[in-house]
Amino acid sequence: MANGPTQFAVLSRILHWLMAAMLLTMLFIGVSMVASLGDYHRLVAIHRPLGIMILILAVVRLVNRMFTTLPPFPPTMSDWERRVASASERFLYALMFALPLVGWGMLSAGDYPIVMFGPLHLPPLLPANRMLYAVLRETHTVLAFLLFATFLAHLSAVLFHTLVVRDRLVHRMALWSIRFHKAKIETD
Repeated sequence: MANGPTQFAVLSRILHWLMAAMLLTMLFIGVSMVASLGDYHRLVAIHRPLGIMILILAVVRLVNRMFTTLPPFPPTMSDWERRVASASERFLYALMFALPLVGWGMLSAGDYPIVMFGPLHLPPLLPANRMLYAVLRETHTVLAFLLFATFLAHLSAVLFHTLVVRDRLVHRMALWSIRFHKAKIETD
């Protein structure tokens, strides 16, 4: 194994897990908004500021990522797995930027106020336009499904490497110490 860090920097790991928690929360809120009209306004009141916080955190993560040395992939990962992992990381970043911006633009086009907290409102990104609102609403939904699918693919790959390959891939991003025990195979 190459010399150097085997884990991401502490700040990178904290930002990763904070973003994961925020994205999961946002996905569940989004699904609940569609499924429950009774709590819709309360959920929207959480969804809007959380989306903007995700956008801010995405900027912080990207800046941090640009100035941080990455640990190497485990040697058990093939070249195609490394390319897919790198591409999916870029796609996740793109979605972390696109979803909140499209949501903000959608609300602007729908002529809805973008309420953050109390009297704090964000300015509209786009002029009011019902056709544009409809297109952005559909785009926001499609991007949310893409984010969910990409998130599941990311989680599945990490679980595969952790539980099947057992190459300590999860150690690169873990906030805690992880011990792996090799199963002993008994022979007769």
